[in-house]
Amino acid sequence: MIELFLQIIALLSIIIGTVFSISGVLGLIRLPDVYTRLHATGKVGLFGVVFLLIAEVFLTPAVISKGLVLIILLIIGGPAVSHVLGSAAYRAGIPLKHAIRDDLGETGLHPK
Repeated sequence: MIELFLQIIALLSIIIGTVFSISGVLGLIRLPDVYTRLHATGKVGLFGVVFLLIAEVFLTPAVISKGLVLIILLIIGGPAVSHVLGSAAYRAGIPLKHAIRDDLGETGLHPK
């Protein structure tokens, strides 16, 4: 009975993780500039991988500690990596598409 419950949780986690991953890929394809693409791949892709790791933790209890460590590292490192990539793109002068305002450009931090 417990094993069936764990398999159901793992199956739901796989479905949710796959949906998040597919929406991240669609965002990468459909969104107009590097900054919005980073949002789609950074946030949505992170949740996709975390849910797939949750499924792995429920299906193979022998590696629970490794799965939890990977989840924690992804949650800590994912947003930082997205921020660094966005900052590097901005400093390289990649323009924002359909920008309403540019707060960094007003401070003089915009690259020349």
